[in-house]
Amino acid sequence: MYGYDQSAYGGHPQDPHAPHGQPPYGQPPQGGGYGEQPQYPQADQYQQQGGYGEQPHHDPHHAQQQAQHAQHQAQQQATAQHQPAPATPLNLVDGLRAYTSGALATEDFQDIFWSAKVYCPRGDTPGFLAVQTTQEPVIPLFTSLRELRKYAGKESRYFTVTGGEVLDLLPHGYGFALDMEGEHRLVLDAKAVDEMTEYAMRRVYG
Repeated sequence: MYGYDQSAYGGHPQDPHAPHGQPPYGQPPQGGGYGEQPQYPQADQYQQQGGYGEQPHHDPHHAQQQAQHAQHQAQQQATAQHQPAPATPLNLVDGLRAYTSGALATEDFQDIFWSAKVYCPRGDTPGFLAVQTTQEPVIPLFTSLRELRKYAGKESRYFTVTGGEVLDLLPHGYGFALDMEGEHRLVLDAKAVDEMTEYAMRRVYG
């Protein structure tokens, strides 16, 4: 059978070699039976001596304040690292005004123009109407129906396209004028339109 020799683990209850003052192996300590717990040092003794098991004073309210402060600092750091860029105009009217006044970069204006609705005068046949009185042919475009009416009259016909469609459909060698009768008129020659088209293609197709 499986077992062990008690004499090898502290001796028999009658073992004369057991250390003096210590009960032999298997014998309950003096003053009580097996159900009693031996007397260990009190918790305050460990705290006074700095022994193992010392626990610092815990204040739940203070811990919550520290956690909230740490979270607030983390949010401030994240905000500082990811400051949003200044808001750019969302419509072509404001974009044109900001661009002609120097408050908007060329690339930002081109991005707005690409997706914006553009109003174009309409003739008897489909296609753009060109102004032939300028040094090179220019297509009149308008940021709003109001601006188109100021140029072509209240009863004028028109169609709408996006700025990206203008760059795609505009014949080579043509420039365009944006809001010809407006306060913030912009005229781009054919070379500027080609550069604008190349920039748009890089943004779309990489």
